[in-house]
Amino acid sequence: MKKHSFKDWLTATRPWSFPASAMPVLATLAYLFWREYTIDWFTGIWALINIVLFHAAGNTWSDYYDYKRGVDREDTIGGMSLTSKMFEPKEIITLAIILLTIATIGGCALIIVTGLPILYVGLAGMLLTVFYPWLKYHALGDVDIFLTYSLLPILGTSYVATGAFHCEALWLAIPIGLITVGILHSNNTRDIEHDKRANIKTFAMLVGGKAATVLYTLEIIVPFLWIISGVIAGAFPVLSLLTLIALKPAIDNVRKAMCYTKEGATALHGVDEMTAKLQLIFSLLLAVSLFVATLF
Repeated sequence: MKKHSFKDWLTATRPWSFPASAMPVLATLAYLFWREYTIDWFTGIWALINIVLFHAAGNTWSDYYDYKRGVDREDTIGGMSLTSKMFEPKEIITLAIILLTIATIGGCALIIVTGLPILYVGLAGMLLTVFYPWLKYHALGDVDIFLTYSLLPILGTSYVATGAFHCEALWLAIPIGLITVGILHSNNTRDIEHDKRANIKTFAMLVGGKAATVLYTLEIIVPFLWIISGVIAGAFPVLSLLTLIALKPAIDNVRKAMCYTKEGATALHGVDEMTAKLQLIFSLLLAVSLFVATLF
């Protein structure tokens, strides 16, 4: 069996996608700080690390099942750690189980420290991670991702960091959640033909390529409109308009995606990674604006 470096193992977890899990936690901590709640930063950072571990487990778990189902093959872009023969399937599923076990232990310890209510959030997140491949194959992957990397981490972070669920933090769910879903949606739109071959159904397949690119556009642009509306409504400080700085890369992503109808799948190569970078930029700008607004 081939020996692997730490870098190889890290690459297998697809770390470029981690902003999707880390940013909801960071943005929620910043939002609660702006709302002047007393925050336990230790448990907040603990939650951030733990959700990234769950994310890494979910990525490798998904790659394994995509490979076994025939979704990822040598002529596809996804699951490169397996399709390139860098790793054997048993290595990837073993890595997934190890990461899932570590994340579960960390989550159980967090429950002991913060209280039982977080158990239900954590359990829901774990189940959505484990059943993600099946849900994805039945056109429910987008819903799974929105719940796993938006709604649940926002609620969970508010509880572990302050000892209570704060529903006003859900103002973050739409902008952060839509961009995160856009990562998956652009990937699934690119892979429509390959996914048909594997006899699975994604939401992008159901609506068709043209409608899928329009939906991606909405997933990328609506978050900016949401922040503007939130500022007007008083749900965000005026400084949160700093997120408009990310509008340029967002428009670049949309322009690239809209070429799909003419150029096909090649137009969407790299758009998923570009969307993850957009998530990082957008959420960091939002978090910084909330932290800075607290000083005034």
